[in-house]
Amino acid sequence: MSEEIIKVVDFTKCYGDYTAVNGISFEVKKGEIFGILGPNGAGKTSTLECLEGLRNPDGGKIEIMGIDPSKDSVKLKDIIGVQLQSSALPTTITVKESMRLFSSYHGIKPRYDLLKRMRLWDKANTYFNTLSGGEQKRLVLALAVAHNPKVLILDEPTASLDVQSRVELHELMNELKNQGTTILLATHDMAEAEKMADRMAILLKGKLVTIGTPKEITASGSTETKISVRTIGKSLEEAEGTLVDEYYIFYSDNPGRKVTEIINLIDIMGDSLIDLRVERPSLEERFLEITSVGGAL
Repeated sequence: MSEEIIKVVDFTKCYGDYTAVNGISFEVKKGEIFGILGPNGAGKTSTLECLEGLRNPDGGKIEIMGIDPSKDSVKLKDIIGVQLQSSALPTTITVKESMRLFSSYHGIKPRYDLLKRMRLWDKANTYFNTLSGGEQKRLVLALAVAHNPKVLILDEPTASLDVQSRVELHELMNELKNQGTTILLATHDMAEAEKMADRMAILLKGKLVTIGTPKEITASGSTETKISVRTIGKSLEEAEGTLVDEYYIFYSDNPGRKVTEIINLIDIMGDSLIDLRVERPSLEERFLEITSVGGAL
């Protein structure tokens, strides 16, 4: 059984009379990429801030490798790396100076290799406030992983990044995962979550509504599988499908049986199959289903 690195038990966070997070529980295992998804106001940021030690819980228990973030920030700083949704450094600190500063804070040699990897070495002497938004984000990420943290917390890490930077980030995340780093990923990007997360939790109005692998969460929905079929003749003209751009479109909650029926019909009619595509519901479709149902409650 994999070691549990992060434990969240009956965690609650309130701001006055408003309950931002209401008694959620989950655990994250060593070397796992764990996604936290939810619409704005779901409680994602409050959860991350308490895990990072920036805020204190109002109920329940949070631990990272046995450390209570609200009580032992000194120990916590050496085992976690954090990329906040919006981060800022002193406006006139240079890229190179910021790496020296953060490396000194953790008692390590400056990781200039990370600046090169993040395509920032040619900006080494550039002030932080003159970097583009994407460059600032890449720099903050480099600083977050410079000390090889055991736990990496990423809040919307690819927002404002270009395609190449997104690819580099995902490659880095997979490398860190393979080295045993545990990664907590909060994102609005459903494609990113589906691609990168081993498991994920979806929060809604401060409550945890579902948890599992992307495939488990997608499969648990009511959305039907889409089947697109193109034939030489018109054998499917009378079938219960819709013709769209030369493809007959079918939806089914039992795609295996439906595909068999379609192929049998094509054979019986003496027709020939040109193309057949089976598209399972996406995580984004399932997410919208969950949040729309939850929003109506």
